[in-house]
Parts: sequence; structure tokens; C-alpha cells
Amino acid sequence: MARSSYPPLIATWMDPVSDRNAINAAAARSAKWADADPIAAFLDRDGALILDGGLATELERRGADLDDPLWSARLLIENPDLIRQVHHDYYAAGADVAITASYQASFPGLARRGLSATQAAALMTRSVRLADEAREAFWSGLANRAGRQRPLVAASIGPYGAHLHDGSEYRGDYGVSRAQLSDFHRERMAVLGGAGADLLACETIPSRLEAEVLLELIEELPSARAWLSFSCRDGAHISDGTSFADCVALANASSRIVAVGLNCTPPQYAEALVREAVEVADKPVLVYPNSGERYQAVGNRWLPGEGVDDFVESARRWHAAGARLVGGCCRTGPREIEGIARALRRV
Repeated sequence: MARSSYPPLIATWMDPVSDRNAINAAAARSAKWADADPIAAFLDRDGALILDGGLATELERRGADLDDPLWSARLLIENPDLIRQVHHDYYAAGADVAITASYQASFPGLARRGLSATQAAALMTRSVRLADEAREAFWSGLANRAGRQRPLVAASIGPYGAHLHDGSEYRGDYGVSRAQLSDFHRERMAVLGGAGADLLACETIPSRLEAEVLLELIEELPSARAWLSFSCRDGAHISDGTSFADCVALANASSRIVAVGLNCTPPQYAEALVREAVEVADKPVLVYPNSGERYQAVGNRWLPGEGVDDFVESARRWHAAGARLVGGCCRTGPREIEGIARALRRV
């Protein structure tokens, strides 16, 4: 799309000092997890870790206009309160993790909107701050702690294709080199890795090459932990056609990866993919599919697709097949997450 279609966003709201102070406080609260696996206690006690649902599509359901190359990252500037509220509502529905609104926030994408590198970094750290504030607000209610552990914040690292805003995160056909992928991801991972989240969510990864790059870059971040999840085109292959089992094995070999699996994949493929992952990985397997609708980049629309009749009952089957981190992605919401939490969490 031509840049003129989207007027530059004004970044005068950003206060780097207050944002940094808030992020430093969040980092201090999360420091005890730096050399540990942040998800282990949930799996040991509860038998599952409940992920949240779709963020951008839930924001749209609540009236936000995200027909924009920045997608949900647009609201980090225009309506951060709504992002914070959605995070809070997912925690209240039963989610153990909130995934930040940084999926589509990148230095090149934000530069095209007139933001400096400093402003872009502040925007990314703000995504973690909002999720952390939602967590603290939720956890401050004593009644909310019944049968729960203090939830987590995962900083979203979306794929290279997300900033292209052309749907290529569901294809992986970028036509760029390993060096270009490294340059794109390195600084953003450093910013989000130091922003106070409990772990990174490297998600919707459609190509093996990009997965290799992310695994290399996470080694540059002291003590960082992450999960790695792939977008898949069927029950055996990620979006670029590579064997899903091979990609799971690649991620499983990294000491920095705490879970591996799939997301934003049609749910009818999820059970077969989970079973493949369990055969290959000795790490926990995660699954958070979309609703089954198909995203069309032209017009930013979701088209009818083959879904499942009962998302929560399907989640039971994914868990029975061996998945231990379970949630939803695009076009799922707090209602689905509440059902999954009731179905899977031991109390």
C-alpha cells in the first residue's frame, strides 16, 4: 500500500523516561525467572498452561479499526487503554499468559510511519508495560488468586512477513537472505528481550530459515527464554512446505526454547500436528490455532474456512494428544479461553 494511504502517526504521547521506569520495574519483578523455565511451575501444578486468545481480532470486535499495516501495534499509539483492557480480560477469563501487542511492531514498519528508532523502541517496550499493568491489576484482586498462579507476560516476536502486511506470514515466501532476516529481527528481539517480559513468544513462523535465524539470535540475549511456534499449511508441514517434525526437532535442540508447537493454523490440523510434535520433542508442546477462517490481506478480511464445531472440545483433544500449552489465536476470544481454562486446569 502507498504510504500516503496512512498518514504518519504522531508520537508526542511517548515519554521515554516514564516508559523506561515502568519497564525497569517490570524487569525487576521478572528477574527471578531469568535463569529458570517460567512455565515449569504451571505445568507441574496445573497440568496445563492456558494461553490467551486473539488480540488484534478481539480489539476489532470491540470497535478498533486495524485496517492498517501496523495492525494491533497501531493501538499502542492511539488507544493503549483498550489493549490493556483486553489483556486484563484474558487473565480474568483464565489465561496464564498475555501475549503482547508487539507482533507487528518493527523498526522498518514504524520508520515508515515517521517514528525514530528511539520512539519505535519505546513503543515496543510499551507493549510489555501494558500487559504487565494488566497482570498487576488482575493479581491485585485477592479473589482472582484462588486456584491460580501469578500469570506471565510473553513478548510477541512476529515473523518478517507480518511487517509486509501481505499475508506472507502464512506462506514464508519472503525472498530475503539469512542476513536480511537477522538484521530485521536482531534489534527488536534485543528491545523486547530486555523489556521485562517473562519470555519471548516467537510466533506464526512460516519458514525454517526464519526459525534458524531466531534460534541464533536468542543466543545473543543473556538468559532469555522463548517459545517457538509455527504457522502450518496442513497436518504435516509448516507454511513454506518444510516438514513440521523437522522444524520441531530444530527448536527442541535449543536450550533457550521452553516450548515448541504451532499457532494461527486452521484448527482441523492441530491434533495431527500436536501428535507429530510430541513424537519429536522432549519439551512441552504448545498449540493455539485460529478459528479456521482464512485471512485475506487484500482488504484485510477474514473469509469463511473449515473450522471445528466446538473449539473447547477440540482443545481437550489437543491436550489429550500431548499439548501442554493451549489457547487460541486469531478470531478466538475470552469466551473460548474461559472454556479451555475450565476444561484443562487442575484445581
